[in-house]
Amino acid sequence: MESKIERKEVRSSYEESHTAQAIIGTVFGLMEAMLAFRFIFKLFGANPQSGFVKGIYSATQFFVGIFQGIFSLGTAKGVETTAIFEPGTLIAMIILAIIAWVVLKLVKPRDSNRIEKTDYKANE
Repeated sequence: MESKIERKEVRSSYEESHTAQAIIGTVFGLMEAMLAFRFIFKLFGANPQSGFVKGIYSATQFFVGIFQGIFSLGTAKGVETTAIFEPGTLIAMIILAIIAWVVLKLVKPRDSNRIEKTDYKANE
């Protein structure tokens, strides 16, 4: 006599996709890094005619321009360079970090439903 045992196991699982959070975090991180470069370049009196420095200054001017004039600039003249303490850049970095934090809190991971089915068949 032959008996058949057949069982099916169905399991539902949820996966989360964090792609949007990773992209948003990367974009805000790059913007923060560029603002940090600007702050350091101004503080140490980097040559504004240098291509890289000029690119950083022009790329970040929109963000810093909003906050310029809140506090006055601090300057220190050296033999070859002039160091500038630019509070507008620090304020822009703080505001951008707060915006990034809020946006990342609002963006939820995307849920997807995955169903796994396993069939067991045994002959005795």
